[in-house]
Amino acid sequence: MRSPKLAALELRRFGRGKLPRAALAALLLLPLLYGALYLWSFWDPYGRLDKIPVALVNDDKGARAAGQKIVAGNDITEGLHDSKTFEWHEVSAAQARKGVEDGTYYLSLTMPADFSERIASSSGDTPETGALQVRTNDANNYIVGQISRTVFSEVRSAASTNASRSFLDRIFISFSDIHDATKKAAKGADQLKGGIGKAKKGSKDLADGLEDAKKGSGDLAGGIKKLNKGAGDLESGSKQVSDGTQLLADKVNGVAGQVRPFLKDNKKAIGDTARLVADSAKGIRHNLDVLVKTAPTAAKGAHAGSDVLDGVYKARCETLPLPDPACPDLKKAKVAAADVAKVADDLNVLIEDDHGDLDTLDSHLATLQRQSEALAKHAPTLDQDVATAVSKINALNKGAGQVAKGAKQLHTGLGTAKTGSADLDTGVGKLKTGASDLNGGMFQLADGSGELAGGLHDGVKQIPDYDKKDRDRRTGVMSDPVQLASQSLHKAPNYGTGFAPYFIPLSLWVGAMVAYMLIQPLNRRALAAGASAWRIALAGWLPVAVLGVLQVAALMSVLHWALGLQMVRAAGTVGFLFLVTACFAAIVQWLNARFGAAGRILVLAFLMLQLTSAGGTYPVQTSPGFFNAIHPFLPMTYVVEALRRLISGGGLGPVWQACAVLAAFTAGALALTALSARSKQVWTLDRLHPELSL
Repeated sequence: MRSPKLAALELRRFGRGKLPRAALAALLLLPLLYGALYLWSFWDPYGRLDKIPVALVNDDKGARAAGQKIVAGNDITEGLHDSKTFEWHEVSAAQARKGVEDGTYYLSLTMPADFSERIASSSGDTPETGALQVRTNDANNYIVGQISRTVFSEVRSAASTNASRSFLDRIFISFSDIHDATKKAAKGADQLKGGIGKAKKGSKDLADGLEDAKKGSGDLAGGIKKLNKGAGDLESGSKQVSDGTQLLADKVNGVAGQVRPFLKDNKKAIGDTARLVADSAKGIRHNLDVLVKTAPTAAKGAHAGSDVLDGVYKARCETLPLPDPACPDLKKAKVAAADVAKVADDLNVLIEDDHGDLDTLDSHLATLQRQSEALAKHAPTLDQDVATAVSKINALNKGAGQVAKGAKQLHTGLGTAKTGSADLDTGVGKLKTGASDLNGGMFQLADGSGELAGGLHDGVKQIPDYDKKDRDRRTGVMSDPVQLASQSLHKAPNYGTGFAPYFIPLSLWVGAMVAYMLIQPLNRRALAAGASAWRIALAGWLPVAVLGVLQVAALMSVLHWALGLQMVRAAGTVGFLFLVTACFAAIVQWLNARFGAAGRILVLAFLMLQLTSAGGTYPVQTSPGFFNAIHPFLPMTYVVEALRRLISGGGLGPVWQACAVLAAFTAGALALTALSARSKQVWTLDRLHPELSL
């Protein structure tokens, strides 16, 4: 009988009653229950972390920095609630401690009272780090503790980033403030430059002016020196004048005391005489034609008047022991009368000789007339005029004294001025030197102010001035400068998808293992009939392989349509799993056929070796060296690697390698089973009475 018929007969046994049919159904569903339930139980555990109760303690009191209120604890609390990472319960510190201890909460997160204060200290003199306090209890659940470390690392990073953003934002605002202040300073430097330019011109003008002032101060010193000498001469001269006017005043006052009574007593006679002379001169002028005729008579009259005055003068001024005080005036009158007589004589002679010049005569007569009229006019007040003259002479004397005193003071003052002008000349010389130095310094200052203004303008260009948008972008970069540019080439959407390559072959191995608990690895009828070893091996392998195909169909249907497993290469995955279940069936068949009841234990042991060395969870490199050593020699290693590429995507190189390895394992296991079938065709005492039966 051929192997397929033998396999069909083996399967037909399960249709003879309810219990065999139930057993067959269990065989078909066992991998489904094993694999699907496992994957379902942690299909997406991180998607349901919000169901894990944890304690949140916010004792943060807040702080102030740069005039702003900082409440980092409230910000983090709000962010945690929004993230829905865990089921957060805000409780007190004591409640959190008790809850973590008794298992009410898996862990607790505490923000201490000085949390914001420590964060705000980054802008102060003694910066401190803010500490988030996490308390876990591995006695509650170890994995939750591991998850929390990852989650809270992200929370810490986010809190640090927010604190850094606030600190850096203040820095960038300071940059803007510095930019504005430097801009104002540059503007001020421009104004300073302009002012210094004007000051430079002013310093040059000052230097030039002081040059002139130095020359002028020298001239002034020389002039004051001459003035001082002149003032000395003026003091001496004014002293002499003062002395002379004093003598004059003394004499005039003495003479006036004598003359005034005479003038007062004889003013009428003097006036009449003067009036007579004036009238005579007037008459002569108007009667020049008659003059020729009357000249001799006039000459005689003039001589007579002159003789009278001469007699009076002699009687009063030459005969008396004491001269009359009016002698000077009488003398003048006598002289005038003599002059008149002489003029009359000259006129007479002139007329007689016919050589006179009437115009000249008229001029002299006019002069005589004016003088006589004046004398006649002032004759009544001659005594008062003398008094006025005396008063004026006294005033002159007093003024001369004051002039002498002022000249002395002037001489003294000019002596002081001479010394001061010399000091002034010296000081102006120093000022001139200083002004020259100032002028040179102003040139340097002007150059320096120009460089300062230029440097400040260059500085304004170099100092950044950020607006809010640019500031936010830069603070974001600087607060978190290193970003993980994560790119998953073939990302698994959840834990279930990631672990499916590991649990699917596990469930198929279990399915084959349980199948050979119900199906004989070697068909007894074929053994008894003496069929060929290969036929016997195939007859025992085909039923389980067929069941494996059905198991694969049921398992993958549920995983795909019920749990949502998405496969990049669905058909390839299913076809590859057919090969996997055929290989596993061959290996399990050989272990059971070769070692009998002990083979079942070996099947479990072989499964455990594959699970621990396949790298289905953690990379095999993280396992001890023993597992690394057996890793390349077990079929599940290649199955897991191939399924990852078929489900999540990637190169097919590992798939073809796995197919070759599985085919080799299948052929090898069937060959070994055939050898075992040949040996089983000979009955021995051990087969009749086995030492171990399961």
